[in-house]
Amino acid sequence: MAETRDTLEKKKSELEQQLADPGVAQNNRELSRIGKELQRIEKILTLMNGVEQLKKELTGIDEMLNGDDQEMRELALAEQEEKKTQLQEQKSALTIALVPPDPKDSRDAIVEIRAGAGGDEAGLFAAELYRMYIRYAEEKKWKAQSVSSNRTGIGGYKEVIIEIHGSEVYGDLKFESGVHRVQRVPETEKSGRVHTSTVTVAVIPIVEEKDITLKPEDIKIETTTSTGHGGQSVNTTYSAIRATHIPTGIMVYCQNERSQKQNKEKALEIMRSRVFALEEEKRRVKESALRKDQIGSGDRSEKIRTYNFPQDRLTDHRIKQNFHGLSTIMEGHIGNIISTLKLASQ
Repeated sequence: MAETRDTLEKKKSELEQQLADPGVAQNNRELSRIGKELQRIEKILTLMNGVEQLKKELTGIDEMLNGDDQEMRELALAEQEEKKTQLQEQKSALTIALVPPDPKDSRDAIVEIRAGAGGDEAGLFAAELYRMYIRYAEEKKWKAQSVSSNRTGIGGYKEVIIEIHGSEVYGDLKFESGVHRVQRVPETEKSGRVHTSTVTVAVIPIVEEKDITLKPEDIKIETTTSTGHGGQSVNTTYSAIRATHIPTGIMVYCQNERSQKQNKEKALEIMRSRVFALEEEKRRVKESALRKDQIGSGDRSEKIRTYNFPQDRLTDHRIKQNFHGLSTIMEGHIGNIISTLKLASQ
């Protein structure tokens, strides 16, 4: 660990010098990249310090346990269990932080949520997942905004797309891709029967123009009016944009920005990310013949999770693990689930 610490301290110093470079300060892209790498290294060093401090505290507790004072020994025994738990948590977090990250993990992300089977109930659960991710983003101090949405008349979503910016967004949220199944009694169900509905989540990293080139002749741009509940127009200005990538058939609709220009930029950004994700998926399929991912492919057709409200239980099928306290989870407190998935993946 000492050798690792020295290497990290040296890298941290180099990055801090780069941040002080006036040329870097004027390059927002490079500034963001260096800033995120510096955050990652500082996090590892903090975790290392935490592990070493807890080890020292446990050594001190061992000395107390060897003393003659029975009352102090009992207090020390209780504290020892608490410190051992904290040490295990810190070690797990350090293990995750030390594994070389996927280059895409540091990217910002687009989260696409779509109602699947289950009619209105699926739309309502899509809205709840949307709220869950927004709350989680707030907890992480990320910036999240809806860039496109199609609401149902009773407060649900047929589809909603969120763009999230912050530290390690894709690395945290990539395990959310797949089919989320919900089992509960809908408010409109008079007989008390449990219904099963599904919502599809796709998380894709935001890519830049340098990552993938889209030929202008391959893109069809159409302007239209924004739509509200049921598809009716909600204004008479043609500010909404429908962009189609002709070779792949990928279509993006954006209406949430204030101007046609902003909606076009956002639509092309989402399109680049979707085309990039499609290419990545083709590459992953080729690789999967050699290595099977233990956590899952991230394929949106893969059932990854069941939210069982009558039993107050969330089951992640990829790691065959249950989590309780759905009301808390749906408020955005999903950090423990994500950490467990990360550790299993590492």
